[in-house]
Amino acid sequence: MDHAELLALFDRGLRAGAGPDGPGARVERTGGVVRQVASPHGWNGIVWSALDEAGADAAITAQIGHYTALGLDFEWKLYGHDRPADLGRRLRAAGFTPGPEETLMIGEVDGLAVGTEPPEGVRVEPVTDPAGVDLVADVHEKAFGADSSWLRHQLLARLSADPDTVVAVVAMAGDQPVSAARMELVPGTPFAGLWGGGTVRDWRGRGIYRTLVAHRARAAAARGYRYLQVDASSQSRPILERLGFVPLTTTTPYEYTS
Repeated sequence: MDHAELLALFDRGLRAGAGPDGPGARVERTGGVVRQVASPHGWNGIVWSALDEAGADAAITAQIGHYTALGLDFEWKLYGHDRPADLGRRLRAAGFTPGPEETLMIGEVDGLAVGTEPPEGVRVEPVTDPAGVDLVADVHEKAFGADSSWLRHQLLARLSADPDTVVAVVAMAGDQPVSAARMELVPGTPFAGLWGGGTVRDWRGRGIYRTLVAHRARAAAARGYRYLQVDASSQSRPILERLGFVPLTTTTPYEYTS
């Protein structure tokens, strides 16, 4: 499949055709926009838009009004190929704040280097219960320096209500969690998404991130998924390229706080 075909498949399956990403969330389609509405603990935002220059500003204003009326902050997830070409500028003018640009990368599961094993003294364990979720949240806070209450809530809900759509793992050194990640499976599509891969500072550079990617790739293959999707930072992109992932486009989160 060439670049354009793969990008179109991604847009159809995970954006225009998106389903809710967890319990309690709903996807709405209105006025050329696909959006998710969830609780304040979930992800709220614009997944897809098909806008032109004439209608883009009105669509942006309508989404601000919708989420503000619900008392929710939200994100407009903008991709490099979205139209109109100046949509990012329009979002900034409307009061959105852009986050760091990342690279959407895709890996065909059968072609990835998935034989990686954890470094000596580290083991990878599945996360299936509240105790495991606490370990994942602990790693998230230490690795990213950010509050993880939303992650704890979201992962617990998904493991409880829809466990077949998520794979979460934690890397342990003795009794200490040193890295964690999850994979979200999207039924009805060939895609599984890799999210949240983070390693605490003192354990970086030892191949643990690569190990967790490989572990999830094997899990995706066992479940019949063809592609893995990652929003890659500049730090993770080189690792993913060595594993066989290729860049597809860019993605930038535009945040709106009411």
